[in-house]
Amino acid sequence: MTQLNSENPLAERRRRPWVNAVRSLLRMAPVPALFWLALSGHYDPLLLTLGAVSVVVVCWLIRRSGLAHHGLTLPFALRLPRYCLWLSGQVFITACVVVRKVWSPRMDLRPVVEPTPAADLSERSLVVYANSITLTPGTLSLAVHDDSIEVHSLKAADIDALDEGAMLSRVRRTEARR
Repeated sequence: MTQLNSENPLAERRRRPWVNAVRSLLRMAPVPALFWLALSGHYDPLLLTLGAVSVVVVCWLIRRSGLAHHGLTLPFALRLPRYCLWLSGQVFITACVVVRKVWSPRMDLRPVVEPTPAADLSERSLVVYANSITLTPGTLSLAVHDDSIEVHSLKAADIDALDEGAMLSRVRRTEARR
């Protein structure tokens, strides 16, 4: 068997596909496990067991659906908190603006649907950008294309702000490889 491995390593891989599944699980499991622990705060044996089972099921579903190659890279994970902090500030500011517009005696809302450019983004960055648009009050991502995102907005000024590219440049900096 050792001789077979040294001559043809692919033969061993084909014979034992569960080894790859276990390796994949060990690579994916720490992030959701730590996330679950941080959010739950429960350390009872039963809840830890149920948490471990849920992490294994999530990792299995990710592998089964073919999304395992979309892993979180360390540089991206390190830059993400700064982006989330900036996005939280933008969400708060735009929420105040939307509340003021909606509560105003004369609502000056003119909804528009227009595409906003999103060229040269990786798939992960495109998802982050589209979700950021949706999280920002007053805007909603309707469709994601390779080079643009179709956005519904309560006013045209929000689309103009997206076209200026402040959020897009932040997403690009989050993904940037140094």
